[in-house]
Amino acid sequence: MSGRARLALCAWAATLMAACALLPLVDPATWILQAAVLLAVQSGVGAVARRVPLARPLTIAAQALVTLVLLTLVFARKQAIAGLVPGPRAFQHFADLLQQGGDDIARYAIPAPLESDGIRLMLVGGVLVIGLLVDTLAVSFRSAAPAGLPLLALYSVAAGLSEGSADWLWFLVAAAGYLMLLLAEGRDRLSQWGRVFGGSPRSPGADQGRALAPVRTGRRIGAFALGVALVVPLALPAMDGGLLDGARGGVGSGTGGGGTISAVNPLVSLRDSLNVNEDREVLTLQTDSESLSDLYLRIVSLDDFDGTTWKPSKRHITAVPDGTFPTPAGLGPDIRRTEIRTLISAADDFAQDWLPMPYPPSGVRVAGNWRYEPVGMTLVGDHGQNTRGLTYEVRSLSLQPTAQQLAAAPQASAALRREYTKLPDSLPDVVSRTAREVTAGAANPYEQAVKLQEYFAVNGGFEYDTQVDIGSGSEAIARFLKEKEGFCVHFSFAMAAMARSLGIPARVAVGFAPGSPQADGSVSVGLRDAHAWPEVYFEGVGWTRFEPTPTRGSTPAYTITDRPGSTVPDPALPSRNSRTEPSAAPSESDVCSPQDKKLDACATESAAAVPVTGGDGPKWYALLGWALAGLVVLLIPLAPMLWRLRVRAVRLGAHGRGEADAGPHTLAVWQELMDTAWDLGILPEESQTTRRAAARVVRLGRLDAAAAAAVHRGADAVEQVLYAPRPRLTAGLTEDVRLATAGLRATAGRAKRWRARLAPRSAVRVAWAVSVRWTALKRRAATARPVWRRTSDQQG
Repeated sequence: MSGRARLALCAWAATLMAACALLPLVDPATWILQAAVLLAVQSGVGAVARRVPLARPLTIAAQALVTLVLLTLVFARKQAIAGLVPGPRAFQHFADLLQQGGDDIARYAIPAPLESDGIRLMLVGGVLVIGLLVDTLAVSFRSAAPAGLPLLALYSVAAGLSEGSADWLWFLVAAAGYLMLLLAEGRDRLSQWGRVFGGSPRSPGADQGRALAPVRTGRRIGAFALGVALVVPLALPAMDGGLLDGARGGVGSGTGGGGTISAVNPLVSLRDSLNVNEDREVLTLQTDSESLSDLYLRIVSLDDFDGTTWKPSKRHITAVPDGTFPTPAGLGPDIRRTEIRTLISAADDFAQDWLPMPYPPSGVRVAGNWRYEPVGMTLVGDHGQNTRGLTYEVRSLSLQPTAQQLAAAPQASAALRREYTKLPDSLPDVVSRTAREVTAGAANPYEQAVKLQEYFAVNGGFEYDTQVDIGSGSEAIARFLKEKEGFCVHFSFAMAAMARSLGIPARVAVGFAPGSPQADGSVSVGLRDAHAWPEVYFEGVGWTRFEPTPTRGSTPAYTITDRPGSTVPDPALPSRNSRTEPSAAPSESDVCSPQDKKLDACATESAAAVPVTGGDGPKWYALLGWALAGLVVLLIPLAPMLWRLRVRAVRLGAHGRGEADAGPHTLAVWQELMDTAWDLGILPEESQTTRRAAARVVRLGRLDAAAAAAVHRGADAVEQVLYAPRPRLTAGLTEDVRLATAGLRATAGRAKRWRARLAPRSAVRVAWAVSVRWTALKRRAATARPVWRRTSDQQG
């Protein structure tokens, strides 16, 4: 095998080894086999072109053209000319697939499903682009060392998005591929490296000019490179939180403070942004339902519990069915049902990616781009679609099973029980032990579920409280069972876990509890109506709602048994938090006095149960952005974009609510606004006052009235924290900055927006931080040098 052929083979292998870092991100990992075949064809075309031989530019162009044809054959055959030549329709299809893949991936936790062609295109296309760059550098230009840059970028993106603990293994695999590529570059070039790393000859008679053997030199190069890779990151400035930090904001881990169980609540990061003291209407309903107490608006179900978080399982999504939806899973013909119609109007400031609907829906009329998830019977927005200002009609079934029907329900299928009774090994034994104690004497799963509901809602001594501190980690549910304080998320998650420990299929639904009737006959749903509740599966009935949270929602009628001593309250009676008389005003908590409101001492129901996809999620478009940028400009680094995304997420993310947090939060949000303006071409002037800086941004950014007002409100907030004796948090400041930055982007040209995204000017702050660190390091080294010299002189 010739040297170039061997080098091309090593370039192919090195690219695949670096791509292995992407394997934990999707399931199944069969995409890499397809990528390997297409990459082999791409490398083979390059080998043939070099054998002809063709000039380097023609070789690269041939490989790029074949790569495009291969992607067209695999992903856009129907849209191509003659099924082979990519035309305008094929390129439009590529754009649609990439958009679809980005939207789909943003909804799922890692590992994401691979059913979508968009996801496969992002992965396979990205690997092919990296492979073309590596082949061009290492083989066409015979320079393997710079080929490590695209390999490093591929690994870095994968490692930044991964949440696993085996990242070190993929790093070793990628590093081994790169070192193999270096060794294959040739003995002559390695000999030059050997003079640097080889050291002096082992014996006096050795040839002073001869380099060490390539393999031994390669080992030394590898050890040096790995050492640099492990040590250098420790000297870089820290960047806490944001995109690549999954343990912030109450997601996954944390202290659990502020009334959260971060170990079992994947949505608690929204608490600070939506948990307001003054209720705000988000939905208005018009319905023909005779029982408003059962009109829960379900958004999504959480059925995957790994001991740390509850989250939706990876599900396939399809087009919204025309006409009537399929019958809900498990629903038999003998269950009494009534179809109701509900007209729902969302507020202009309520942007929810999932469509709130009564469950189970039997049909929906909604405008926009929506997709249907059949297992959960939910609708999710596509291509950025959300509920903002939307009006839609939902037909749903009001099911009225009897206690006798639920008690006589046969056992669910083995597959369903296997999926919905899974519990992690880390769950404390006290959870299952308490479940068995509470349900002792129950004759069937229905009676067990009712006893669990009674335990939490009535006779277990639990109290409803949104301001609790019950810890985190695998002991979170055990701590909740001991402290017996929490809000809807804690009650529903704990009951679902306990039901699963008894072998009862269970999951958690999140959405809104029944709202407040109004004088005009409508129903108002506010942020404080955000709720979570467990659903238990009974064969012949399907997924059935239970209500373990005391003083919230309504108790289902079918949980009222004839058993003597049942303490479940009458479902016809309103809960303590319900309003019994129509009101034209937004709902208020009846446990908060006017004096408490003045002191900001009102406890509110968290809206963390309302899932909103986007900022918290993993950012898969980073991989796509780097790959596309690499086709145009080889030297555009990916690091500035990733750093900027992380910093933005930290600055605009969740913050504390005390006075001590007012200053850092306000200044961080203001700095984000100034950096966004800088990225879009408005250079900062540090000497200006806050007001002058705001006026300058408004003028140069050509902002409209709404965005300009948001900028000035931000400036007022900054002045307040800088000069007020006791700074306080300004409500809505984050939303103001989002509005202002949206206005800046809207007035900027396309080139400026792409420049701000791919190469933000404000990323120079990293270089400044590195420079400061380096200067401090040199100063410490200079200070220590005289001491070292004196010690050496004394020893000599």
